[in-house]
Amino acid sequence: MTFEIDLSGRTALVTGGGHGVGRAIAASLAAAGAHVLVNDYFADRAAEVAKEIAAAGGSAEPRPFDVSDYAAVTAALGPGPGVDILVNNAGNAGTQDGNAPVSVGRFAETEPPSWERYFAVNLYGVMYCTRAVLPSMVAAGGGRIITIISEAARVGEPRMAPYAAAKAGAAGFMRAVAREVGTDSITANCVSLGAVDTFGLADSARTDPEMAERLRKTASRYIIRRLGQPEDVSGLVTFLASPLAGWITGQTVPVNGGYSVNQ
Repeated sequence: MTFEIDLSGRTALVTGGGHGVGRAIAASLAAAGAHVLVNDYFADRAAEVAKEIAAAGGSAEPRPFDVSDYAAVTAALGPGPGVDILVNNAGNAGTQDGNAPVSVGRFAETEPPSWERYFAVNLYGVMYCTRAVLPSMVAAGGGRIITIISEAARVGEPRMAPYAAAKAGAAGFMRAVAREVGTDSITANCVSLGAVDTFGLADSARTDPEMAERLRKTASRYIIRRLGQPEDVSGLVTFLASPLAGWITGQTVPVNGGYSVNQ
């Protein structure tokens, strides 16, 4: 007996698909047969992932735009085949290496201008892309929306209140959308991530004792004592995007190595 997810004939948009988790998700959806629109803020990264997918026998094209710019989103997703699967993966929680969460300091010592960047991508970007694809999903009589959030949204992280608020807002938005469009056979779910090694820090740690200690301390908070890998996420997202997940909606599924086992 074999088990197969078949997304043939479906078009998937993966935001932030030019590296890390988004790259793995794009590759997994393409391997299951979907035509993947690879979004990234940086056009060269989107093009490179689309090229990788094509080289592996899949179907993909780059679709660069800024998810926090509604006009850019609607222009990029204008006339053309509708999107059947939307993966809201783009986010801006990390430092320049994309891994360590940004600390904005104690919330009582912050000011509104420092909050805006978190809401622009992590909440409004999700809302903009969802708004852009929903009409075609409704017209087609079905679709899948999967939004990548963070365990900071579910359990809270000190000195990250604006980021946690934006991600929690995205989760609440998905639940509301799920209730609105369930009768149209559209599902809307979240996947909540713990620390994921999106830039190969675990490899760097083999020759960098300081990095190794940093990762050891991070991993000590997890039942499975390692950082997540992008491929730990992509399989679940591909399942949620498939016909097999047609009765799962309005949910937030943790992929976190056991970080929040009691939540």
